[in-house]
Formats: sequence, C-alpha cells, structure tokens
Amino acid sequence: MARNVASVMQDLAPEDFHLLSGVEHGMRFSEWVNREKLPRFSRLTPEEVDFRLNRCLDRKLVERKTIQYEGVRLRMDGYDALALRTFAQRGTIEGFGVPLGVGKESDVFEVQSYRPMALKFHREGYTNFREVRRERDYTAEKEHLSWFYTARKAAEREYEALEALYPDVSVPRPEDQNRHALIMEKIEGVELSRTKLEPEQVRPILDMILRELTRAYEMGYVHADMSQYNVFVSEEGITIFDWPQAVPADHENAEEFLGRDVRNLFGYFERKYPGKVPEIDESELVAAVREGSFERLADLE
Repeated sequence: MARNVASVMQDLAPEDFHLLSGVEHGMRFSEWVNREKLPRFSRLTPEEVDFRLNRCLDRKLVERKTIQYEGVRLRMDGYDALALRTFAQRGTIEGFGVPLGVGKESDVFEVQSYRPMALKFHREGYTNFREVRRERDYTAEKEHLSWFYTARKAAEREYEALEALYPDVSVPRPEDQNRHALIMEKIEGVELSRTKLEPEQVRPILDMILRELTRAYEMGYVHADMSQYNVFVSEEGITIFDWPQAVPADHENAEEFLGRDVRNLFGYFERKYPGKVPEIDESELVAAVREGSFERLADLE
C-alpha cells in the first residue's frame, strides 16, 4: 500500500495535494464529501478539480460513490501521500525503503534520513472501524468518526507517550509525527515472540522488561497492550514498542491495565519457559511494579 504511494509521489503536482487536502478537510464533516464542495475545500477551480480528481482516481488515492450526490473520499493511499509529503517538506525523511512489519493496525517501513529510521502508518479503523470505536476511549464522545480520525489519534497518542518516556524508558526515540504516521528510531533486534532464549537468559530478560514497565508507570504511563509481540530483544537489551493504546497512570482503569500487562507478560514466560521462572504470587508482582519497588523476580520468591 504505502510502497505504491511512494512510487507515485514524484508524479503528483502541488494541485493534486490541494485536492487531497480538500477531500481530507471535507471528511471531517461526513464520510463522503460532496464533489460540488471540493472547489471550496481545495481552493481549486471546478475545472482544476475535475482534472485533479481524475488523476487521483487513476492512482487510487481517492474513491467516489454516487449516493444522493456524487461523493468522494480518501483512500488510505491518499492519506499516506499527504503524510509523506509533509515529512518530506519538513526534511524529516529523504527516501522510502523496505517493509519492516505489516499488520492489521499498522504498517512499518524503513525510511532514509540522516540515518535509517522507521516510519509507522497507523491503520486503526480502516478495516476494523467498529471494533476500534468500541475499544478506544478517544472515540467514545465523537458523533461523526472517520477511519482517518481514529488512525490519527492513535499516532498522536503513541508519539506523545514516546516523547514522555524516552530516554528514561527503553522505547524507540521519537522523531516526528503527522496525521496517522510517525517517524522513530529504527530498532535492531528480534521480536520476543520469535526469540528462543537460553535458560540462563530467561529471568534476566523478564526482569529487564518488568523494570521498564515499572519505570514507565512511575513516569505516568501504562502500556495497556503488553505482550510478547511488543518487545524487541537484542544484545544491548530490550525495547518496548507499540504504545498507541497507552493510558496515563491516573486513568481510572490504569491499575487494571497494568495488572493485565504484567500478567500477560509473566504468563507468556511461564508457558514458553516452564520451570525457568519462579513460582510467585502474581498479585505481589503487580503490586511491586505499581509501587515502583520492583527490581528482580528473586526478591519476590
């Protein structure tokens, strides 16, 4: 998806981006933007709108549908193009690289800047809109919602959390954010779920992750979606990533989320490395993380 957009970026003129921005503006008010309103939203003449709209339709950046009127809306590629252009104008990125990870709620690519970085496009709401609206608290009070609103809010949430936590907590260094996308440090390592730890590594790695969760809570954040899929392991240590669902430590459900994070993580290690982690009271472990006293599992045996 985004790789296709990167390949057509050089073919797009400023007026094409005016058209895309106009559609984006109109989607703040309705899912489908009345084509007759595009000259006002894009500040292009009706003739220019016709020409640019056809170009963007050919490149699958927008789509249209006839309802009571002819409606137009952004495709995800069009939203990607707007974010990429902003990053390029800011000088944040200079080139687009290979995929680093593609999932249901995000796509991550390597990008070039003064050194290789990671570009993450949030996809929340694009394919699973109803589920996201039900689960994300930032959608609860909105009457009209679009998929790009939920994706943008997820990117803003994650960038805010990374800025607050880095460098005191082992998270990717944030670089820039626009719309549904953020630029961050490219992390080296292997996802915990795909790592086969040696017996003598199991406790130290679990201790490291729990200390980071403890520190994050002290600094005001709970990950709220912790699992073996959100940790990179390398020779230098561990890095915790994917923070769009993070909640403040003073959130009414923060302690519940923290407990779930700790239990999910501890349970994973118990299942994958039976006999390599101590038998401890999970409630005591959660309390130690919450109170900021956790140092190592051995202290709770």
